[in-house]
Amino acid sequence: MSDSQKPLLIKRYASRRLYNTESSDYVTLEDIAGFIRSGREVQIVDLKTGDDLTRQYLLQIIAEHESRGENVLPIEVLTDLVRSYTAQAQSVVPQFLQMSFDMLREGPGKLAAMNPMMAQMSKMPGFEAMQRQQQAFLESMMSGWSSMPGITQPEEEPAAAPEEDDEDLSAIRKQLAALEAKLSKMGR
Repeated sequence: MSDSQKPLLIKRYASRRLYNTESSDYVTLEDIAGFIRSGREVQIVDLKTGDDLTRQYLLQIIAEHESRGENVLPIEVLTDLVRSYTAQAQSVVPQFLQMSFDMLREGPGKLAAMNPMMAQMSKMPGFEAMQRQQQAFLESMMSGWSSMPGITQPEEEPAAAPEEDDEDLSAIRKQLAALEAKLSKMGR
């Protein structure tokens, strides 16, 4: 595995300072966020115990951005995430979220691969509410992700006349409604 494919190893010292093992200097949470935005994977470990602290620090980065008013997660999504910390939902929610982000990165082709999983998940109590929240979440995320590395953007098409846009949007809404109907039937 080449250096660019290996996660960047960050060690946390007893003083809670974070040390970049590649550049041999101390880094901040904002530095780590920058590494991630540039497409680099990171792993943060406690120097003394060897415990993996990556999840804890990623959540801290998200919390700091949200507290500064850089809101990406709608309050409804945060509320549903808190609700998902039940034994029943824990087995499904992480997979559901991972597939949603994969879909953002990989585009519409990923939707077809989700159908079997969606059929299983649609039987879960509260699935429809979670599906509505996912839609709101995806819409809010799409607006801020257009400039991120690794996110595949559709090729730009020439601007259509406003009437064509309305017709296209109407056709897409009908197709989406048909897909939602199929998903609902699959879940019954």
